Amino acid sequence: MSGDSGSNERIQRRDAPYFEESDSGMVSSILEDGFLNVALDDSNQYGPHAMIILLGIVATATGLLLGIAMILV
Repeated sequence: MSGDSGSNERIQRRDAPYFEESDSGMVSSILEDGFLNVALDDSNQYGPHAMIILLGIVATATGLLLGIAMILV
């Protein structure tokens, strides 16, 4: 490959974003830094966990709204 910089990866990895390492448990760490801040900005190492919880909340709310709309229409 032309332009190879010595790495075998086709797409170069980017540096990991800065986050605060927390020694407390997952729930207390998420609540300490704020749920949306952790889920959307990855402010600590539990960002992916908080994003999955947020996904569940949004999916449940969407399902409830669609279910209510089906009953009313």
